[in-house]
Amino acid sequence: MASITTGVAAGTGVAVRRRRYMDRKSLVPLLIFLPPSLILFTVFVVLPMVDAGTFSFFEWNGYGPITNFVGFENYADVINHRNFGTAVRNSLIVVAVSLLIQLPLAMWCAIALSERSVSINILRTIFFLPFMLAEVAAGLIWKFVYDGNYGLLPILGDALGTKMPFVLADKFWVIPAIMLVITWKYFGFHMMIFIAGLQSIPNEVVEAARLDGVKKWQIVRHIKIPMIRSAIVVSVFFAITGALQLFDIIIPLTNGGPSHSSHTIVTFLYQFGILRMKLGFGGAVSVLLFIACVIVALAYRRILFRVEQN
Repeated sequence: MASITTGVAAGTGVAVRRRRYMDRKSLVPLLIFLPPSLILFTVFVVLPMVDAGTFSFFEWNGYGPITNFVGFENYADVINHRNFGTAVRNSLIVVAVSLLIQLPLAMWCAIALSERSVSINILRTIFFLPFMLAEVAAGLIWKFVYDGNYGLLPILGDALGTKMPFVLADKFWVIPAIMLVITWKYFGFHMMIFIAGLQSIPNEVVEAARLDGVKKWQIVRHIKIPMIRSAIVVSVFFAITGALQLFDIIIPLTNGGPSHSSHTIVTFLYQFGILRMKLGFGGAVSVLLFIACVIVALAYRRILFRVEQN
């Protein structure tokens, strides 16, 4: 009798599931909205990726037919280019700063500003405003701030009685200056992600811990941070992929200078591939960057899967 009941229930479940998937009310919106999104994704994502992969095997300047097949020569030129290593190093520095400085700062601010009040909402808005500013505008603003002749940095130096360096023209100072801009620009975005996660924690959990005499820092370490793990996972992924694709701030701020010392992988592609009309070279850079992003995404997912199993 139990097996018959189970079989009937299973058959009913399958029938309900089939009926649910074949429901016209669900099928009609799918047929309406899915094709346009697939077309847009294909035209603006898939086809450019295929074109970049095709260009990478040819020597082509963007005009005329694509006929000069060179195989993997463009990839060899990219790897052996004297500035490619600098671009990769700078991109890795951005990743490290994002993970070790930007995200901890965002977490600290989120914990401090997770309560609901008018003054705290004002502070949140102030910290979030840099992210709302366009990257190009942010780069131009900070270029003025760092200007060694007319910017705010030499004014600050005069007030302190010291001479400030021309940071954007100095190979030693240009990368720390860019890291400061990146942290200022994006930490508010991660802060809001963490605040959303913190506010989803039930108040009863925190109140119960307080009644048990748990200290505030212990609540943060052992209750709040573990319970917003999903928000941290999303934020770390955005930080890594965004760092690998950094472009809009570098171009108006330094344009890769001085002496190509502040290039990231994407600005390297733009400077030595697109501007110099070497689309095969640029295609090779883009393919290498795509492979790196895919590897990072797969590795990140695998690491998370192992952590969840443990």
